[in-house]
Amino acid sequence: DYHWWWRAFLTSGSSGLYLFVYSIVYMSTKMVMTRGVSILLYVGYMLIASYSFFMLTGAVGFLACFLFVHAIYGAVKVE
Repeated sequence: DYHWWWRAFLTSGSSGLYLFVYSIVYMSTKMVMTRGVSILLYVGYMLIASYSFFMLTGAVGFLACFLFVHAIYGAVKVE
């Protein structure tokens, strides 16, 4: 399966989606925001932070899988 690159990236990067959903739940249950600007700023900054976390964890997951696959197939001897 040659689509493993995207699966590795999206699987490990999905923690960024969890972070964003948790921040929305936290905002609606624990925080008291009355103005629309405050809500917009909070959601905007959390969207940026979640996307950055998605890219970071996605890159780490892809790199780990890439090195693992490289090590596994590098050990196979073809005669």
